[in-house]
Order: sequence, then structure tokens, then C-alpha cells
Amino acid sequence: MGILIKPLVTEKMTVLGDKLGRYGFLVDRDANKIEIKKAVEQMYGVSVKDVNTVNYHGKRKSRYTKNGLQTGRTNHYKKAFVTLAGDDKIDFYSNI
Repeated sequence: MGILIKPLVTEKMTVLGDKLGRYGFLVDRDANKIEIKKAVEQMYGVSVKDVNTVNYHGKRKSRYTKNGLQTGRTNHYKKAFVTLAGDDKIDFYSNI
């Protein structure tokens, strides 16, 4: 679990997984596409056709509290969208 942090389980990603065989993961910010591909193939036992990555920059946030205006920032993160080859599937719900 060093490279793959967690899978993205949303309605949109579920539909993409069913229709196109594309799955999303939150990954380590320093990981490249080759490392992500190897990690997915090793963890889930599937063959990966393509990997697309997106880097997100944390947004500045502020809120009003009893102590006044509190400012901060959300975390930076990286998403990876993995397309599987052939009829391979990943079942995230099998361990529940």
C-alpha cells in the first residue's frame, strides 16, 4: 500500500468501471505511471492497459469561529485513472 493509498469509490467511477473498465485511485504524489501500473497489477492481479494521472493542488479555506477568522489549506493529492486490458474487473466490495 505504499503507492496506492485508496480506491475512489464514487458513483461516477463505478459507472466508468462498468462501462469502460476504468478505475480510480488516490496515489502517492511522488509515484509515476510505471510504478502505479505495477502496483495495481500486483495488488489486484489484473493487466493494466493505460494509466492517467492528475495532480490536485490544495485549496485555501477560511472559516469564522469564536476566536476569529481561521485560515488554512486542504491537502495536495494525486489521482490515477487506470484502464484495464481485456475483460478484467476489480471488485472493491468483495472483502466487505
